[in-house]
Amino acid sequence: MPIAAEDTRLRATIKDVSRESGVSIKTVSRVLNNQPRVSDDARSRVLAAIKQLNFRPSAAARSLVGHRTFQIALACDNPSPFYVYEMQSGIHDRCRQDSVRMIAQPYDHRSAHLIEEIESLIDTTGIDGLILTPPASDRHDVLELLERRGVPFVRVTPSDVVRSSAVFIDNHAAADAMTRHLLALGHERIGFVIGHPSYAASASRHAGFVAALTDAGRTPDPRLIRQGSYDFASGAAAAEALLALAEPPTAIFASNDEMAAGVLSVAHRRGLAVPGALSVAGFGDDALASFVWPPLTTIRQPTRELGFQAADLLLAPSAEKASREVPFELIRRESTGGVLRR
Repeated sequence: MPIAAEDTRLRATIKDVSRESGVSIKTVSRVLNNQPRVSDDARSRVLAAIKQLNFRPSAAARSLVGHRTFQIALACDNPSPFYVYEMQSGIHDRCRQDSVRMIAQPYDHRSAHLIEEIESLIDTTGIDGLILTPPASDRHDVLELLERRGVPFVRVTPSDVVRSSAVFIDNHAAADAMTRHLLALGHERIGFVIGHPSYAASASRHAGFVAALTDAGRTPDPRLIRQGSYDFASGAAAAEALLALAEPPTAIFASNDEMAAGVLSVAHRRGLAVPGALSVAGFGDDALASFVWPPLTTIRQPTRELGFQAADLLLAPSAEKASREVPFELIRRESTGGVLRR
């Protein structure tokens, strides 16, 4: 006797769908996995049974054909909790469309056991694919492991888009655009805080900053460029050094919003009006950019969309490598303004 759709005491199983539609469990599985070798009549009966029984396929049922676990993983190491949250949210949004589970695997890119940890993840979960964020997206030993094990993967913002499928923004162009914005406001001495050296995006953003100055006929001053680590403390340290110069900058462009917040904290502690005495710009447009005072002028890196597109590439039926560029946006807020004339 068929299970009524309104009976909430029992959950319909793949066996119930098989019995209701009059086809084998294997045929039901093929329909669930959208695979060929199913007649139109059988497919119609299976779909009708699924609707009638309000059937929701479990991962175990769907994996009977195709040997898939319907689980993908995100390997993420980023000092910004805002970045991590947005990346996970974007991936989850896409996974939900296909009833796929996302596993978030934090990692420490400095760990000597990173390879063992990723291999353990593969062995214990049987994931169908992996999304790699920087800096692991450029770790050759990680890529070689995934290629050797035959695990599909998509990289976020890698240094190249040839080796695998990838999603990215044009970090060079984005930093160039922000630097031109500051130049247009009349700033000639612009400080720059480079991101963590392990991230490919750090070099691209630095190069974009230098290119904009060069194109404007200005020679970049190495004294105005400081190394950061993508965290609040390194942004504050860079600001302390830059503002202690005999000729300090009138604007500081930090390679992410966390470091820009550190710059703002030093400016406030020194009693510098922002943007009257010092303009501050960031990169990312994390939630933090709107929380600080004044709100940050920044580059909107659509992290959630990057995650969504990475998952979409991983879940796409085509096995061909593909790359997708997601557009950035320059967001003007109150932390930047014209040079204060004395």
